[in-house]
Amino acid sequence: MNIKSQKDFFSGLLFTVAGAAFAYGATNYSIGSGARMGPGYFPMLLGILLAVIGGFVMFKALTVETQDGEKIGKWAWKPLFFIIAGNLLFGILLGGLPSWGVPAMGLIMAIFGTTIVVSLAGETFNLKEVLVLSSILSIGSYAAFVLLLKLQFPVWPTFITG
Repeated sequence: MNIKSQKDFFSGLLFTVAGAAFAYGATNYSIGSGARMGPGYFPMLLGILLAVIGGFVMFKALTVETQDGEKIGKWAWKPLFFIIAGNLLFGILLGGLPSWGVPAMGLIMAIFGTTIVVSLAGETFNLKEVLVLSSILSIGSYAAFVLLLKLQFPVWPTFITG
């Protein structure tokens, strides 16, 4: 069997594996039925759907001829590092690391820190644009999660709010 598009094949494989993993993980919860859905129903359905879409993408990669085979390029290490670091930073800033003595900095600081770190992954970095984006994301997140959804988590650093 000849892979005609490496990019499509491996992205479809990633979708299929991730979807199957989520569907399998959802079996630890009560699935329920269509009329009375349990907590595992939606993740199971979403995982199956993702796996099926991945299967279609892989099938297309094996059957549709592309001009150059769409080879996979080299790893983009810089964006990969900064995106993962930004996600880790968000968790640390939002909840803190009590074992290391790092206090929770809250939602606003977590969004600002994450946006700044993740923006370093791109080709260009403009601090003014990043700060405007951080402000918009912070206001929107505060409005959505704290005001509208009434979620209870720290918004400001613990040394400010007590």
